[in-house]
Amino acid sequence: MTSQALAFATTDAELPFVPALEAEAPVDGALRPEPDRHVLVIGGAGYVGCVLTDALLAQGYRVRVLDNFLYDHFHVAEGLVSRPRTSLLVGDLRDRGILDQALGDVTDVVLLASVVGDPISRKYPDLARSVNLQGSRALFDAVAGRGLRRFVFTSTCSNYGLWEGEEPATESAPLTPLSIYAETKVAFEKLLLERREATDVEPVILRLSTVFGLSPRMRFDLTVNEFARALAAGKKLEVYDKDTWRPYCHVRDIASAIIAVLQAPSEAVAGEIFNVGSDQNNLTKQQIVEEVLRHIDGDVRYVGAGGDRRNYRVSFSKIRERLGFRCRFDVPSVIPQMIQAVRCGLYRADDDGQPRYGNYVVRPEVG
Repeated sequence: MTSQALAFATTDAELPFVPALEAEAPVDGALRPEPDRHVLVIGGAGYVGCVLTDALLAQGYRVRVLDNFLYDHFHVAEGLVSRPRTSLLVGDLRDRGILDQALGDVTDVVLLASVVGDPISRKYPDLARSVNLQGSRALFDAVAGRGLRRFVFTSTCSNYGLWEGEEPATESAPLTPLSIYAETKVAFEKLLLERREATDVEPVILRLSTVFGLSPRMRFDLTVNEFARALAAGKKLEVYDKDTWRPYCHVRDIASAIIAVLQAPSEAVAGEIFNVGSDQNNLTKQQIVEEVLRHIDGDVRYVGAGGDRRNYRVSFSKIRERLGFRCRFDVPSVIPQMIQAVRCGLYRADDDGQPRYGNYVVRPEVG
């Protein structure tokens, strides 16, 4: 018993490996191979992008990834370029020459790339506006006239900001963006909706819940991931605004939702907005903490109001009823896997104090 993984086990009952997630295949809308589709995933080397790329390849798509590796996460590149039916282009979506090269012979575009999250967009406000709004607009201009099928834009449920309605927010609820990040997402949504009748590509807007789960480009600056890692590592966890609500969605379910939109008939998705998540994953911060503490002991301190005023629950009935889409993973089912991944020592590259598992610092040459 000398392996690093075994050394991190704290009791005989704990497994020395990271357990796989068990989940049934989606009941409705079974995915079908799409060998004639070539999807450009912009931001395909990111936290969601890596998982989406694998999912697309598993469904028979060809995939081209365009990514500027904003957070210096080049370690994921080898896994991308080694896959059949995959090509990687290192570049910036704000570069028209790069865009023209990336868009050659593709059938669909998925736009994941942006300066994602409130803290990082606050830290780099000019970059956030340049990438999230100006870059996205330039991309949509470049797509026009190419005869592509679908343009999938990943927006955010953070657009709802402070939702005080008695029922969860639907896609038609008023938007209250409280950050530069959400402001840029709302602005580009507006542009897509204004131009949806005047373009030859079908735009679809997906408002994503806060994502959780393991990914080759791991992030621990997301609530579920952050709480699980801190407590699994034996650190003290301070939680602000413990009673505020957010919707959460597993990264693999996000990938499945994007593929469901790519495969849906035009009349079901063209020009539409869909919240992506599930009702059972509308949770407060305290509920997430309590779920982690069901499996391990931990030192948690609840403190008062922080700087993040967001508080919203979201309805996912539209994507469920229109596309038959249902999430396969909930927070309780994933927490044990995340705890064991941390305790096995998989995420120790930042032990030197350099923040590597999240959207913390951008490469100077990109900004």
